[in-house]
Amino acid sequence: MKISARNQLRGKVTQVRKGVITAQVKMRIETPATLTAVITREAVQEMKIKRGDDVLAVIKATSIMVSK
Repeated sequence: MKISARNQLRGKVTQVRKGVITAQVKMRIETPATLTAVITREAVQEMKIKRGDDVLAVIKATSIMVSK
């Protein structure tokens, strides 16, 4: 997938916590750190995000998105 955003971090999903509307996706990023993104539950289901998946954190000025 090609995107214009330059603030990107590759990582591996370590946990997915689904709420009623949103979900928290915790990922281990390439530098020794963990990042948690809050995204919609629908996005988790559409991208079939699960523990162990390789993902890309795309960081905007106001939020962090997840790409797979």
